[in-house]
Amino acid sequence: MEFSSKLIEKAVNEISQLPGIGKRSALRLALHLLKQPKEQTRFLAEALLSMRADIKYCDNCHNISDSTTCEICANTNRNHQIVCVVEDIRDVMAIENTGQFRGVYHVLGGKISPIDGVGPSQLKISTLVEKVKTGTVSEVIFALSSTMEGDTTNFYIFKQIADCDIVVSTIARGIAVGDELEYADEVTLGRSILHRVPFDKAFKNN
Repeated sequence: MEFSSKLIEKAVNEISQLPGIGKRSALRLALHLLKQPKEQTRFLAEALLSMRADIKYCDNCHNISDSTTCEICANTNRNHQIVCVVEDIRDVMAIENTGQFRGVYHVLGGKISPIDGVGPSQLKISTLVEKVKTGTVSEVIFALSSTMEGDTTNFYIFKQIADCDIVVSTIARGIAVGDELEYADEVTLGRSILHRVPFDKAFKNN
């Protein structure tokens, strides 16, 4: 792709680093910004810089937050004894959009995937185990994607907390095997949360 301006070329190269954005889409976005008032581009740039500089992660659940405790964990109306374990923040948003879950979350930051070099130590598993062992948790719900990596992660955590006197459940398989949680429709995902099943029975049936 030939550019008449090095400045446009640099902008396109940076924008095209975003997931799902190719060079042609990046060029359209760059030219769109060029046509907008300078203030709008400045607002966008300032918002992105502020996000990178000021975003925090909740000390309790590792969700993104504007403070050290996210709004969900700070909400006294949530059931803090029920912890839903998810892969990343997009899954928190997906489940919250269903309006069917009133517990709290624990964001692992990924799934165990030896082929990608991701082991348990790279995830927020130890803090979840510590949380369960304090005795303040009555149920852990596994809500990871139904992939091999998701099932491996579920089983690893299950073995870590198997001796604790809590309910360990998993979302019902209304989510197709191999599907990512964030792409499930809200009705299906909401029903999967409501009709969760004991994890040991789900594991034996797989």
